Amino acid sequence: MNDFLIPATIFATLYGIVYLIIRRKERMALIDRGLDPMSFEKKSDDFSSLKYGLLFTGIGLGLIIANILVSTGAMDREAAYFSLVSLFGGIALILDYILEIRLSKKHRSAEKGFEILQTENQNA
Repeated sequence: MNDFLIPATIFATLYGIVYLIIRRKERMALIDRGLDPMSFEKKSDDFSSLKYGLLFTGIGLGLIIANILVSTGAMDREAAYFSLVSLFGGIALILDYILEIRLSKKHRSAEKGFEILQTENQNA
């Protein structure tokens, strides 16, 4: 175990240091050119709590159903827990994706409607 852990820790530390040095140089180059370095940052995920909530709900549901199937003898213990947790976790992530798309479309259409109202009020 230690034969793997020590080199992995050293590699991860060196990788992190090199990543931070390169990132700093890129940011300084952007500032020198007059660009905003924050424009390249990843946008915050507004739906992260929804995603994790659905994922853990799906995992919990999979554990409950697996426990029921194991206690009744319908499935083998290892197969039941692994397959049902994976199945319901995956279903929860797919459901999250569908909900995020629907909510994003509603949000964008509401923003467009607001922009149209603003331009009409400015023109009047």
